[in-house]
Amino acid sequence: MDPACGCDSSRGGSCEKKSVGHLHSAQSGAGPYLSLLFSKEADINASPTPPTFEEAAIRSGLVSASRFAKAVDIAGTRAPEAVAEALVNSGVITRYQANQLREGRTKLTLGPYLITDFIGQGGMGRVFKAVHQVMGRECAVKVLPREKSTHESRDSFRREVRLQAGLDSPYVVRAFDAGQDGKVHYLVTEYVPGTDLRRLVRTNGPLTMGEAALIISQVAMGLQYAHDLGLIHRDIKPGNILVTPDGHAKLSDIGLAAWSMGLEDDPRAGKIVGTADYLSPEQIREPLTVGPLSDIYALGCTLYYTVTGKVPFPGGDSRSKCRRHCEETPWHPRNLTPDLSEDFVDVIADMMEKDPARRIQSAAEVAERLEPWASAASALTPEQADSGADHRQWTPPPPPHEPSQIRELPDHPQLSGSGAATLELEGSQHSDASLGSIPVGFELDAVPVRRRSHALPIAIALAIAVPISLLVGAIIGFVLHGRL
Repeated sequence: MDPACGCDSSRGGSCEKKSVGHLHSAQSGAGPYLSLLFSKEADINASPTPPTFEEAAIRSGLVSASRFAKAVDIAGTRAPEAVAEALVNSGVITRYQANQLREGRTKLTLGPYLITDFIGQGGMGRVFKAVHQVMGRECAVKVLPREKSTHESRDSFRREVRLQAGLDSPYVVRAFDAGQDGKVHYLVTEYVPGTDLRRLVRTNGPLTMGEAALIISQVAMGLQYAHDLGLIHRDIKPGNILVTPDGHAKLSDIGLAAWSMGLEDDPRAGKIVGTADYLSPEQIREPLTVGPLSDIYALGCTLYYTVTGKVPFPGGDSRSKCRRHCEETPWHPRNLTPDLSEDFVDVIADMMEKDPARRIQSAAEVAERLEPWASAASALTPEQADSGADHRQWTPPPPPHEPSQIRELPDHPQLSGSGAATLELEGSQHSDASLGSIPVGFELDAVPVRRRSHALPIAIALAIAVPISLLVGAIIGFVLHGRL
């Protein structure tokens, strides 16, 4: 998920400038991304014979003939690769633009915006980094691809534009503009330098309690702002949280949001919308009843991931994850991160209560509960951390065969449970924050889940008790066998 607006930029890569704000310049070397937006047939300057790199560069207006000649002198050759490198190194064009021009594509604008880089793929379309040609302001441009411009997708895109236009909070990515270039519809938002929370955790490992609280509390304030307007995000996850180098956090990707009082008018109403790793039980069972408390559950799952580096229910496919959100309890976070205090774990547990009535009741309360750690901006030491009993919300893991294996728990293949039945499906060993997205149209009856009942606590108790009884039985059997 990219810092600019929360799209999935999992293709990776690092900028030749090596700065945090240019994470995707190397990945921008791949030319097809813009070709999916503007085909050669759509280029008014296209000809049956693709233009040479020199012709494309000059025709685009990005490079003058004299500047191109100077680049040739610097390169010492007219080879396109060498000249392109000289132009990039001198700051005339970006590496992304160079690759587009080498492919013969000369249209690199959307209205008044000059496309400078490809950022990634979002839920509603592709996202590009751009600069306003008059104002010089860097921004992110989200584009609805023409080949996906169906009536429903256009309606959803216009809906996102209207939603973002009314948002003005320091904790939410702001929208600047929207427009249409030919048949291409686009939305312009602020460009947020930095990275998304998912990439931050994957790169640096789990955050301390203070770091996590500082980020999540800001997101909670942005979420409270949206809730006060009657908006529900519906897709809270680490990839949709952008973090700047100085620690500011912004909530992005309002594209899946819905008005809390108008879900029936949403074309996606009655369908599960979101990412499987972060779906609340009620969002799975009854999508029409989704509300602010569903966002709080997802934010709790996000906080769990932030301090452990693992999603609450890793492994399996989307259906398996949905079932476990409804029926099972996650591993206690301190089994993955022993430094966590029990008070901090209690906040996560209260955010992830399966019963919405027992959950933290507002995003503002989440921010308030996290304030002690956020204000300190540092985690408690292991000596300060409470090592008390497991919280009711967590399922303890099976005992390791050797003490040394305790530290290997985060990567243990059975991380998803402790004896409880799980679906061993493709991809079960590689689950992370971005896997398991449920697309629009994933019908409710495709999820094999049951209603929560009073029998569930008993089932959890049995899941813990049965392995212990089996162990005792095995020991007794061993002793008896030894006596025979």
